[in-house]
Amino acid sequence: MKRKLSLVMAGVLAAMLLVTGCSSGSQGNAQTPAAGNEGNTFKVGLEAGYAPFNWTQMDAANGGVKIEGGAEYAGGYDVEIAKKIAEGLGKELVIVKTEWDGLVPALTSGKIDAIIAGMSPTEKRKETIDFSDIYYQSDLVMVVKNGSKYENATSLKDFNGAKITAQLNTFHYDVIEQIEGVAKQTAMDNFPAMRVAIQSGMIDGYVSERPEGVSAQAANSDFKMVEFTDGFQTSPEDTAIAVGVKKGSELTAKINEILKGISEQERLQIMDKAIQNQPAAN
Repeated sequence: MKRKLSLVMAGVLAAMLLVTGCSSGSQGNAQTPAAGNEGNTFKVGLEAGYAPFNWTQMDAANGGVKIEGGAEYAGGYDVEIAKKIAEGLGKELVIVKTEWDGLVPALTSGKIDAIIAGMSPTEKRKETIDFSDIYYQSDLVMVVKNGSKYENATSLKDFNGAKITAQLNTFHYDVIEQIEGVAKQTAMDNFPAMRVAIQSGMIDGYVSERPEGVSAQAANSDFKMVEFTDGFQTSPEDTAIAVGVKKGSELTAKINEILKGISEQERLQIMDKAIQNQPAAN
């Protein structure tokens, strides 16, 4: 009788262990997808401060995408292109707000999968990272204060003696030296800071690409975009914009294939819509 009872108890214990084992295994399996979630995401780094390419907003209006780790959202041309690439890759888009100077380090360290931030594929950058095909081509302009003596400028000569700057670590800053007699100022971290500097009289103007100039002028009547009849000498790669990826990344070919499916007309429409939807500038 005791033996039979022992056998019964042993069976019960075995069943309990089996159930416990299954339960534990299920929990382990449930955690695996969460731990491997990164494989299902496409993490894109951008400043969220370079309208109309990218900006920060407080809600999901006009297709804004939640910024990782915060309550803010990102919108703009780059975000719309990033959406299309993420969709083509079959992954969930994650926006990682990153200072301009930190984008390349974030990419090479694996914090992000790609840079989609109005970045030009310069030879210097190509030493560290790879780039996709071009997804936008632009021209250089100058943004000045509306009503200033520079508002009707048409050539670089008109900026002789002017206090001019551009964003840190961009070719925009390098081309300032093409202006004879210019008072080249210290480079600034971002475009909002340069707009404030113009309003305060700290600088007379800053160099940017045409979409940003259109954006500044449209968002705030304090700003005027100057387009040149005799402007900066640049190479095609300087005014081109492409997706930055890690050296040797398999993403390059996949992204290029997706970009081929976005016509030039659609790209222009996306940019026009981004300029229209941008938040008002302070």
